[in-house]
Amino acid sequence: MIIRVANPIYDSVFKYLMEDERIARTVLSALLKKEVVEVQIGRNEYTNGYRDNISMFRIDFGARIREDDGTLRLILIELQKTWLETETLRFRQYLGAQYANPENMVREEMRPPYGIPMVAVYILGHRVGHINVPVLYVNHKPYDYEGNEVTEGLPDPFVDSLVHDSIIVQIPLLHGQINNRLEKVLSVFDQTNKEKDNRQLVELDDANYQDDADMQYILHRLLMASSDAQLRQDMNVEDEYFQAIEDRDTAIMSRDKVIKEKEQQILQQNQQLSEQNQQLSEQNQRLSEQSQQLSLKDQQLDRVREKLRQQGLSENEIEEWLGK
Repeated sequence: MIIRVANPIYDSVFKYLMEDERIARTVLSALLKKEVVEVQIGRNEYTNGYRDNISMFRIDFGARIREDDGTLRLILIELQKTWLETETLRFRQYLGAQYANPENMVREEMRPPYGIPMVAVYILGHRVGHINVPVLYVNHKPYDYEGNEVTEGLPDPFVDSLVHDSIIVQIPLLHGQINNRLEKVLSVFDQTNKEKDNRQLVELDDANYQDDADMQYILHRLLMASSDAQLRQDMNVEDEYFQAIEDRDTAIMSRDKVIKEKEQQILQQNQQLSEQNQQLSEQNQRLSEQSQQLSLKDQQLDRVREKLRQQGLSENEIEEWLGK
């Protein structure tokens, strides 16, 4: 059966989802490909900024994950979501704040403090360059001088304090394919399922999730969100904001088109002026050559006059002779 639920691409709905601990564990476990046993939203909780016409939503989590050998490990998860293309500097600034936060240090007896390992998760409403996979894992690995991977003595708290892994999700590349656990979880973000006339809602087939209690729980919460008056109002505000962004971008595109046409006209005019200047230059060159020829003729006439004077001819006789 097709059900209509709130679109989690909206910041307000996404926040409503991720503030639920069970859903946060489900989503983060799928992304990390490890069981998240415990998760807690950071002290900073949510930030939703509209700076320089860029929407940026972020949540900080502290999580205990179960490793393959059964041990538990504490990590920090910096989750950032943006619908518009933005410069990477903003992402780096948020990461820098996490590295600099003394609360993200572990202090144990008989050893210096070290940073809690961190994973940065980026959920993007746009594509990144020409990367054609919907989810990209960027993991650091240590190597020696010869390029051989180093495994002995690792993981090490000192090394883990200085680097982090990243997970990049490209929402536009989610196209309804459900081949693994992560794709099933992310399928609720697939924008090919949004309603034609109302992008605040997505249409999902609950038959794809009947055997999954966690996904049924997510669908139920999204269904609740779709009937929440405050969330609908928040989505309307986001729609107005993004419509203003689209109108601005359309105006910029129109302006750029006019500017490009004007530049083309100026370029053509400059080319015409250049051709005219070339023609004038050629004419001036010809006139200069003609003037030079006339000057040479005048010099020749002057020499002839001088010779005729030496022969005793008067000026009138010289002019009469030259006229003939």
